[in-house]
Amino acid sequence: MTTGATPGTGPSKPAIRTAVAGFGLSGRVFHAPLITANPSYSLDVISTSDAGRQAEASAAYPAARLVNTPADILALADGLDLMVLGTPPATHYPLAKAALEAGLDVVVDKPFAVRSAEGQELLELAARLGRVLTVFQNRRWDGDYLTVKGLLEGGVLGSVTRFESRFERWSPEVSKAWKAEATADDGGGVLFDLGTHLIDQSLQLFGPATVAHAELRARRPGEKTDDDVFVALQHDSGVVSHLWMNMLCAQQGPRYRLLGSEGGFTKHGIDPQEPYIVAGGSPLDPEYGVEDKDWAGLLGRDGHLDRLPTERGAYPEFYRLLADKIHDGGTGSPLPLPVDPAGPIEVLKLIEKARELATHRA
Repeated sequence: MTTGATPGTGPSKPAIRTAVAGFGLSGRVFHAPLITANPSYSLDVISTSDAGRQAEASAAYPAARLVNTPADILALADGLDLMVLGTPPATHYPLAKAALEAGLDVVVDKPFAVRSAEGQELLELAARLGRVLTVFQNRRWDGDYLTVKGLLEGGVLGSVTRFESRFERWSPEVSKAWKAEATADDGGGVLFDLGTHLIDQSLQLFGPATVAHAELRARRPGEKTDDDVFVALQHDSGVVSHLWMNMLCAQQGPRYRLLGSEGGFTKHGIDPQEPYIVAGGSPLDPEYGVEDKDWAGLLGRDGHLDRLPTERGAYPEFYRLLADKIHDGGTGSPLPLPVDPAGPIEVLKLIEKARELATHRA
């Protein structure tokens, strides 16, 4: 491995030599495109044992070295700066721990870990070792989330009392082999998957919360954990969040609905960044992250509704903030992490409580 100066970063800021572990949806659609779109990084290594994915990775990123396993990446740690984990949830804790101990900064995809105690241990280990550790909660940069955040910051809705948020899909078959076999102990199920985003967003918008109610069901044949979940959160701020996640939903509800003392906001549709990359687009394209105006949300009261265009989605912000942090001295820098791991640990605690309550009610 060689360290070369990155265009635009100057000789004092060499490229952050990066390895991506896993080349499924996470590595292929999120991490690799965002990393290579940012000149602060070089994508040096990709690990996948699947022959088809190796061929795809080689064609898309010919400068990257292809290896079979994350262990192969760790063997090359002396020539790397950053390891990105796009592997199944049960591997996050052991691989992040090994990468930190190998002297690498680490990005962990969500869920941060399978247990909140594991996340806390990783946070403390990174602090002791002086390594940068962050979690890829990319949906903090969804365009519709940024739109909602702007409404709240502007006080447009008055005092918000209720927040409804959904990730609902029609996916009647479990599509990935590891998901078909994964139990809750492995980080399987929709609560660990899409629910991690919904809970994280609600905490970011309305602050600390407790679980007031939880329903977890497995509807699809072969589903070992949960694919139909409802969680109600009571925030310390007084807001109630109702969160739905469902993989067997033939008719989808609004992505967001907020009710406040001065008005409401309802938004349908899904952020376009993921499908845009899946369709072959690049984060560098001018139209990346721009939602079709027909999906604009409705703001106001019944009979007095206005269309509110959706903010442009901005997943590249995660890696921009991370590069700034690393180049500014890492853990010694006052610059913020893109995602402080303390937040995802709180998400895991709420997931654990939701499972406890749902099990107790069964």
